[in-house]
Amino acid sequence: MLTALFSSVEAGLLYAIMALGVYLSFRILDFPDLTVDGSFVTGAAVASVLIVNGTNPFLASFAALLAGFLAGCATGLLHTKGKINPLLSGILMMIALYSINLRIMGKPNVPLLQQETVVTIISDWWKGIGVDQALANIIPSFVPKTWAIVIVMFLFVIVLKMLIDLFLKTEIGLALRATGDNKKMIASFSGNTDQLTIVGLGISNALVAFSGALIAQYSGFSDIGMGIGMIVIGLASVIIGEALFGARTIARATFAVIGGAIVYRIVITLALRIQFLETGDVKLITAFIVIMALILPQFLSERMEKRRKLQAEKRGESVANSQTDYKSV
Repeated sequence: MLTALFSSVEAGLLYAIMALGVYLSFRILDFPDLTVDGSFVTGAAVASVLIVNGTNPFLASFAALLAGFLAGCATGLLHTKGKINPLLSGILMMIALYSINLRIMGKPNVPLLQQETVVTIISDWWKGIGVDQALANIIPSFVPKTWAIVIVMFLFVIVLKMLIDLFLKTEIGLALRATGDNKKMIASFSGNTDQLTIVGLGISNALVAFSGALIAQYSGFSDIGMGIGMIVIGLASVIIGEALFGARTIARATFAVIGGAIVYRIVITLALRIQFLETGDVKLITAFIVIMALILPQFLSERMEKRRKLQAEKRGESVANSQTDYKSV
C-alpha cells in the first residue's frame, strides 16, 4: 500500500508539469485547449525516438518541449488567423497530431526499457552519492528504499513553478493574464492579442509535451494512445487543487495545481484498490472526480449563502423587535 502511494506521488509530480500547462491555457488564457491530448503524445514520441537513436535523454526531452511549443502555436494560429472556434481549433490540432505522432514513432509503441533515460540517469547519480544508503539507516524497513525521483522531481517542479510565477509577473505575463480576462480591453490598448494567444498556447503545450516526454521515460515506453483523456486529468488537477488549496494569488494557484496533481494520483491509486473497480475504469473514475470537484464547491457555497441569508434575516428580526420594544417603553 505504501509503495503504491509512493509511486502515485512520483507520477503526480511528473503529471504536475502537464497540469501547469493546462492551467496556463484553461485559467490564464481562458482557452479550452484540447490540443493537450495530442501534444502530450508528441512530447513522448519525439523524446522516445531520439533516445532510441542515441540522443542524450536531456536533449531529447528539450526537443519534446520545442515540439509541444510548435503544436500549441499551430493551434493558436488556427484560432487567431484562421478565425476558428477555440474548442474546434484544439480538436482539429489534436486529430492532426494523431497522424503526426504515428509518423514520428513509425509504429504505435516505442519501448524504452533497455535505453538510458532521464529517470535512469537520475537514479544512477542518486545511488552514486549514497543518499539511499544513508536514509536506509534512518527510515523504517517498510518505507520505499529509493527517493531519487521524488526528491529530484519535487525540486524541479518547484523551480518550474517559481519560473512560471515570475513569468506571469513580467510585462508579457501580465498581458497574457489580461488577455484571458478581457481581450477587448487589451486590444483597445493596442495590445497584440493574437500574438499573446499564440505564445500562451505554445508555452502551455510545451509544458504538456515535456511532461509527456518524462512520463514516457518513467513508464519505459511511449504509446500512441497514452494521451487520451489528458485534458481531463489536467483539469481535474487544476480543479481539485483550487478546491483544496485556493487560488487567490498566482503563486498559490500554481502551488494548488501541483498539489492537485499529486492528490489526483493518490485518489486514483486508492480508488483502484476497491475490489469491483479495474484498471480500465481509470477514465470513469477521473470523470467522476472532476464532476464531484465541480459540483461540490457550488453546492457548499449555495448552502453557505443560504445560512448567511437566514442569519441576516434573524438579525434583522431581532433588531426590529428591539426597536419595537423600545418604542413601547
